[in-house]
Amino acid sequence: MHATVSIADAAAALDAGDVVVFPTESTYGVGADASSAAAVARLVAVRGREPGKPILVLASDLTMVRTVAAALPPAAARLAARLWPGALTLVLPARPDVPDALTAGTGTIGVRVPGHPIARALVAALGRPVAAPSANPPGREPARTVAEAATYFGDRVAAYVDGGRLGGGASTVVAVDGDRARVVRLGLVDEATISRALEE
Repeated sequence: MHATVSIADAAAALDAGDVVVFPTESTYGVGADASSAAAVARLVAVRGREPGKPILVLASDLTMVRTVAAALPPAAARLAARLWPGALTLVLPARPDVPDALTAGTGTIGVRVPGHPIARALVAALGRPVAAPSANPPGREPARTVAEAATYFGDRVAAYVDGGRLGGGASTVVAVDGDRARVVRLGLVDEATISRALEE
């Protein structure tokens, strides 16, 4: 079992370009500084991310979302106001300076303000968005404990933040274009909740 560190120490590791493991709403995530192409490349190498697959990012608030998203369409603004922080990832137009590995050439970026307080505090401590796919190699189950994540990544990850055993599942992913919202992947937020948030 690898020793775990504080949020401040994990943020320092991220700031140095390293990769860290930390809890999100459903499973552990493996993260890197989303503003650094080199850090994102290190994340891809550590996790074994499939080529051409976009990587979602976490932001601490709407101001930080706008550092990676070129626009916040009306439907996205409604969903964000009602369902963030939470397990809802919005696919938005990406700013041109976002590393290509995050967008996979789509011109869009998946972003959310996480509902887990440790995840949100970590991103806030870094002060920049964190690229954060689930903590598992392709084809393996996402880690629900630090110990599971450590069996996957060992010393290739600079720091582990322990949030206990997590409940599993995934964020719901919604692509937004103007007033239109399309569910790409159903997860912890159901379609009825999304529909209500859009109609309020």
